[in-house]
Amino acid sequence: MPIINRIADFHEDMTEWRREMHAHPETAFEEVWTSDFIAKRLEEIGVDHIERGLAKTGIVATIKGNGGDGGRIGIRADFDALDIIEATGKPWASTIPGKMHGCGHDGHTAILLGAARYLAETRNFAGEVVLIFQPAEENVAGGRVMVEDDGLFEKYPVDAVYGMHNRPGLPVGKICMRPGPSMAGADMFEIFIHGYGGHAARPHKTIDPIIVQAQIVLALQSIVSRSTDPLDSAVLSVTQVSGGHTGNVVPDLVYLQGTVRTFRPEVQDMVEAKMKKLCTAIAEGFDCTVEVKYDRRYPALVNDPVHIEKAAAIARELVGEENVDTDAEPVMGAEDFAYMLQHRPGCYINLGNGVGEDGGVNVHNPAYDFNDAALPYGASYWALLVEKLLPKAA
Repeated sequence: MPIINRIADFHEDMTEWRREMHAHPETAFEEVWTSDFIAKRLEEIGVDHIERGLAKTGIVATIKGNGGDGGRIGIRADFDALDIIEATGKPWASTIPGKMHGCGHDGHTAILLGAARYLAETRNFAGEVVLIFQPAEENVAGGRVMVEDDGLFEKYPVDAVYGMHNRPGLPVGKICMRPGPSMAGADMFEIFIHGYGGHAARPHKTIDPIIVQAQIVLALQSIVSRSTDPLDSAVLSVTQVSGGHTGNVVPDLVYLQGTVRTFRPEVQDMVEAKMKKLCTAIAEGFDCTVEVKYDRRYPALVNDPVHIEKAAAIARELVGEENVDTDAEPVMGAEDFAYMLQHRPGCYINLGNGVGEDGGVNVHNPAYDFNDAALPYGASYWALLVEKLLPKAA
């Protein structure tokens, strides 16, 4: 079947919602305007229940079907922005200096609002759907806060939970997914190398942390190339090096920062242990001291194979079998929906955002913009998922 006709009818409304949110981007746990905007739309739509304040600015809404007790499923959309200076030049571009919706969370939220509008009007399902509007997906894991700190699934004990993200480069009208590990776990590390500063003309009177950091950066790359099974995946990137303030002084301290991406906990454990061992050994060899802070941020996102097959069947019904890929390549990017999948079964799919200038710019790029042509596909997918997984009795 094509896009649901009723959803196509209010495509323009969804576009207006999306562009209004795009013009007012807010970052992690500060999404006050956005949260108010979502709540107002939900009130207009006529959902049955709205709870605000989970993870500070998050919202949970529920809609009951007309078919009795058919179970309860959750659908999640994120709505935070990024610290990026926008370069799209669009009429609806960011009005907040230094912040932009560079990952399409405005589109994800407009999609879920569109699905909510349709489901609240038709209620052609049994049971209850829980709409999860989550803040702070970028970097600080608002999903973890909702689940582990604020008891999301104790308050709303869903049978399964589902998520979606747009994918630039995938044509609009196509959907991709994969069972099992789909997105990497993401960790962050900081390394503080303490030496003994002094005059650059008398380096023998110093303990130079600059030399040590160079050795450490090179040695860390061997963790992936020589300590990781070639059949496993891992990425270790040093992304910041900072030390010294002038050209004729050896500094006391050099600071390194970076990220590690893995799919399996065993690999994650190995990387952390090996990093600390290498840093300590190299620093001691040069009479420096070193402090390594390793912060485990997001776990790997692992899709339940049973729910991937359910999602794929619904996607095929919507866009046709030839437009659904269930063997998409895993990606090393991370997603805090992984926390929800650790507590409830479910899956996460990718919705085509388009190619070329109409939607092919990569996320987290200043020129990125969500493609509004994808909105009715996403909302129709959510609507079908609810009606197929919570069917009314015959």
